[in-house]
Amino acid sequence: MPQPVQGGQPGGVRTDSSTVAQGLLLYADRVRRMAPAELAQEVTRLSDIPEAQRQPAEEMQLAILLAQTRVPADLVRAQGLAQRVLGNPREEARGLYPLAGMLVARYAEQRRVEEALDRQAQQLREQQRRIDQLTERLEAVRAIERSLTSRPPPNGHRPPPGQP
Repeated sequence: MPQPVQGGQPGGVRTDSSTVAQGLLLYADRVRRMAPAELAQEVTRLSDIPEAQRQPAEEMQLAILLAQTRVPADLVRAQGLAQRVLGNPREEARGLYPLAGMLVARYAEQRRVEEALDRQAQQLREQQRRIDQLTERLEAVRAIERSLTSRPPPNGHRPPPGQP
């Protein structure tokens, strides 16, 4: 993923951070179209890299992947990975700070929205449960009304029309 370019000290090779960030954006676009099985396979591949050996760009890749799984715990993990890149003082991480900061903010907002949706769904389920209870009570009252109106009046006399 990182493209080495000449620079820094004589004979040294450094990573061009704009090229890495651009590569991560292209990667994110590709990840967005991945099938669930392919996504899981890629998450496994990057998760298998020991944390101490994982490069900042690989942490960003894993964060991008995890945010696509639609699993709340994975989104929390994705946000943590992007925050780790923000806290990494190495040069290759510093070049990713703007992208990592944007992802941290985006993932935080996504978490807030998903939590709000979960609360609304819970409220909807509770309201539906109450509606069902009230419907059952209403049907019970209607059944009682029907049983009262279908009984013959006492002494075999029917009241004149228009009277209860």
